Amino acid sequence: MLSAIHQEFESPEELQDSIKCFWYNRRYYGESLSGFEVLPDGYAEIIFHFGSGCCISQQGNIKELPSPFMVGLLNQPAVFYAQDCLEIIGIRCFPWAVFDLLGLLPGKNENGVHLLEHPVAGLHSILKEHIAAGRIDDAIMMVKECFMEIRSHVPVDSMLFKAGEALKKANGSIPVNQIAASAHTTVRTLERKFKQSSGHTVKGVSGLMRFEQVRNHLWHYPNSNIAGLALELGYTDQSHLSREFKRYTGVTPAAFAREARKKLQIVNNDFVAFIQA
Repeated sequence: MLSAIHQEFESPEELQDSIKCFWYNRRYYGESLSGFEVLPDGYAEIIFHFGSGCCISQQGNIKELPSPFMVGLLNQPAVFYAQDCLEIIGIRCFPWAVFDLLGLLPGKNENGVHLLEHPVAGLHSILKEHIAAGRIDDAIMMVKECFMEIRSHVPVDSMLFKAGEALKKANGSIPVNQIAASAHTTVRTLERKFKQSSGHTVKGVSGLMRFEQVRNHLWHYPNSNIAGLALELGYTDQSHLSREFKRYTGVTPAAFAREARKKLQIVNNDFVAFIQA
């Protein structure tokens, strides 16, 4: 059986205002179609996939997804399906930059999945050849070069860049008026531009970023004190953290931590693909 592999690759300096990182994941799901859950976080992911295919459940039907597709910001877990060996090259993007980078409108899509009608989709065939030959570094370099070329033709929105930097620095734990001040604009203008560029409000994105910190911390340190974590990450109290956590996952932080403890006992480091571990 093939072992699971996950590798992350640093984003070039020219792309760091738009793309957090690039990553490669390989996992074997068995001969039958198996579901795996993807939890919300503060990123949009562009997904190239190779192997027997990647599917999603829509309106009760299992639908195969093209390569590439994009997973936008999720407000609740999404379930994908795969079988045999699934290999993925992912591009982890900041949600306030990705649609402008690709020249697309955010739109509203079921399960947060966007089908990409963009020239970048033309990379799939040659990436498939690299992946089949085990040339992962070559495949990642090709994707990086493609996005650097795209980025060179897209002007920077300085207001969104400054707002994004403030959000990243605070991991989402910052009031909207302080983000607006960092971007040298008004709250109203910031909210309008943010909604246009990402399809989400500033508060919505910051909430996801803050949740992501809790999720990652509990996954790696499941014995953490939840009340202390709430204080550290800027929640009003433990109840506030618990409400937000359950909103995004459907379970309480305590239940998530119990599951994380079980997985640590079997030394499983393969945190679900598409999300930042």
